[in-house]
Amino acid sequence: MFRRTFWFTAGAAAGVWATTKAHQKLKQLTPESLAAQAANKAIDAGHRVREFAVDVRSGMVRREAELGEALGLEAAADDPALPAPRRLVAIEHPRTAPSRTTHPYPPHNRNEDH
Repeated sequence: MFRRTFWFTAGAAAGVWATTKAHQKLKQLTPESLAAQAANKAIDAGHRVREFAVDVRSGMVRREAELGEALGLEAAADDPALPAPRRLVAIEHPRTAPSRTTHPYPPHNRNEDH
């Protein structure tokens, strides 16, 4: 009698456990859950990429310092002795250019023989 009661209880417990696990898996496979998992993995990947970029930048700075020491280039990046970078303008903008009565450029005729 105790044997049958034991196996009946063990079977019922196994059934409850299996049903619970099946419901958990089904909840994990819903579209909302899959979207949340994908978003979490994307955030984790973004953090890893950011950490990689920080490592690369620190390595670049360290290597530039090593090369500067090896080549004797000890000038700092914000050294006031260096001139400020200039910006060259290739073509004047029509609003900033002096006004002219004629067109500044000849018309383009693509039908001409070259």
